[in-house]
Amino acid sequence: MSTAPTGAEIPLGLYLHFPWCVSKCPYCDFNSFALRDDVAGRDGVPEDSYVRNLQHDLEHQIETQANLIGGRKVATIFMGGGTPSLFSPDAIGRVLNFVRRNIGILADAEVTLEANPGTIERGRFTEYAAAGINRVSLGAQSFDTEALHALGRIHSPDDTREAVEELRAAGLSNFNLDLMYGLPAQDVERAMFDVRTAITLEPTQISHYHLTLEPGTAFAARPPSRLPSDETTERMLEAASEAFAIAGYRHYEVSAHAREGGRSAHNVLYWQFGDYLGVGAGAHGKLSGFDPAIGAFIVRRSTQQREPRRYQREAGATLIWRDVDPAQRPFEFMLNALRLLEGFVVADFERRTGLGFPTIAQTLTALADRGLVSFDGASFNGASFDTAPVRVRPTRFGLRYLNDLLVEFLPSTAGP
Repeated sequence: MSTAPTGAEIPLGLYLHFPWCVSKCPYCDFNSFALRDDVAGRDGVPEDSYVRNLQHDLEHQIETQANLIGGRKVATIFMGGGTPSLFSPDAIGRVLNFVRRNIGILADAEVTLEANPGTIERGRFTEYAAAGINRVSLGAQSFDTEALHALGRIHSPDDTREAVEELRAAGLSNFNLDLMYGLPAQDVERAMFDVRTAITLEPTQISHYHLTLEPGTAFAARPPSRLPSDETTERMLEAASEAFAIAGYRHYEVSAHAREGGRSAHNVLYWQFGDYLGVGAGAHGKLSGFDPAIGAFIVRRSTQQREPRRYQREAGATLIWRDVDPAQRPFEFMLNALRLLEGFVVADFERRTGLGFPTIAQTLTALADRGLVSFDGASFNGASFDTAPVRVRPTRFGLRYLNDLLVEFLPSTAGP
């Protein structure tokens, strides 16, 4: 590298976590808590106190990490959960105004609110838009009533359709639909009904996830019956991918298909190893840049207290920052970047990890020999690089076996 990376050119995002849901879905491994389970007898979120905690948390991070944040304003904001739409537009507006005053938000920033169709009161999307939301991610999951019941969802297919109508009426045409496949008793025909229905609603992005039995979830403890076979889910995926492509949705990430201009800027920031502040119970963050105290480029990650009551008692006090060892950075970078079908620009690897291309050259050579990655603009003789590539991409084969590809970048296995 001709100059040492400083971190100033790396985009900065903000993730805000809202941990409460009306009920906990049996497949969900996110940091979420059913309202009545968290505090017995409570039917609503502790809106005012939690907003104050978020503000205190963000203020604390801005003060303690000022050297790494520098003069950067927030380029993307994602409000996830849990169910952020349980909070009123007024509360969301207060949070955004605090961000605007204390760190700044770029004029063209993407500001996303996650919402479950069954938790939106009629007309609220207009108020969310007025508060500063310009993108919504709707947790549709399925348009099959039986499937929604099996997933523990509290909304109906009509709720999703009505939510989309209200989004458009509010001028929020940029929205994502979450869709799942491989559901109990689902065959290819029923999976494709969901896909075709989602396409007719014309979201800018469709996130298409395979139902997995994550450790610690109710489904992991008591797996649902009649799950489709691997062969059937593979046929679901192939048929859905073809339908998305025909409808103009480009497959750009392992589980995401978007129309032109519809990619999630916040998720792309993650996948390109950008920086982000993680605010709220259980949120994670990442900052990077040159630390003058040690005279080196660092990558720093944060974790928050997961349990919402303790987080509210001690917002900021339980925040933990740890520096990522340089030997671990290639794996962490690839864990994100190789989810993108377009892969990554080598110059970005160098700028965002503080490491040179030789750090990963030997590992990439071995992966290319196995047909797992390909290169753009490289002088590559099949055994080593004469010139570093401009871009590295996972092959179709590499995406299929992404976990096997990624493990090669772990410090114990990656080349020097």
